[in-house]
Amino acid sequence: MPTYQTSITVDAPVERVWEVLVAVEDWPALTASMTSVRPLDADGASRSGSADHVVAVGRRFAVEQPKLRKAVWTVTALDEGSRFSWRSAGPGVTTSGDHLVEPEGDGTRLTLVLTQRGALSGLVGLVAGGLTRRYLEMEARGLKERAESPAAE
Repeated sequence: MPTYQTSITVDAPVERVWEVLVAVEDWPALTASMTSVRPLDADGASRSGSADHVVAVGRRFAVEQPKLRKAVWTVTALDEGSRFSWRSAGPGVTTSGDHLVEPEGDGTRLTLVLTQRGALSGLVGLVAGGLTRRYLEMEARGLKERAESPAAE
């Protein structure tokens, strides 16, 4: 069961980091590890400056990433303001992603965790483990940069 984790300190309040984190449709602008993130549910179909797009349990998103298969991620857990989890199932592998924010000093600790389970998870880990680690680190850095950006506030 391969598990990948990265944590980073963000010089921004938890509320700001959470706001950036749950705006998943914006992730492709923050990191080269994402090509597209689109909501698949009618109530998340439009960003239009409203909070309608925010992650919610059961909400599904189509995610495209370079060098990886297109995937549908379904939000499975939400602790508003501190954590959300989502899951994607593919042939022989189910992948879970956890996203956590917690206060750390005057800033925030952002932690991203990806866990793969299933008959092919070991093989997928061998083949794509390095890429997975790089993507997690890229995503954490991109989220950090956006949350710390004064222009984005």
